[in-house]
Amino acid sequence: MTSKIILENIKIYAYHGVLPEEKILGTYYILNVEIKADLWKAAKTDHLDDTINYAEINEIIHEEMKIPSELLEHVAGRIIDKIGEKFSEISSIKIKMTKTKPPMQGEMDGVSVELKKNFKK
Repeated sequence: MTSKIILENIKIYAYHGVLPEEKILGTYYILNVEIKADLWKAAKTDHLDDTINYAEINEIIHEEMKIPSELLEHVAGRIIDKIGEKFSEISSIKIKMTKTKPPMQGEMDGVSVELKKNFKK
């Protein structure tokens, strides 16, 4: 049985990037996080203790986004590791992180990285 928790289009202003102006001016980032875990116990019991609290996941994401990094890959990797440490019942986490208005030529909605990590059960 596959179950997922998906946090969609979390919009956070942060200061990541290699260029000095990125660290000063910042920009918005859009995060999509997909977590696979067995959620069927909570589906039967209706108890928060029987599932993964997505409010806690959201808090981890916001806290990690406050820590400036040069690379989006580094930020996404930290987020995945922190969530995985907190919730041992997770089988995999996938994050897509989009930097809006990257300092590059041309018009675009943003540039994204996507990382996925599987956890041993």
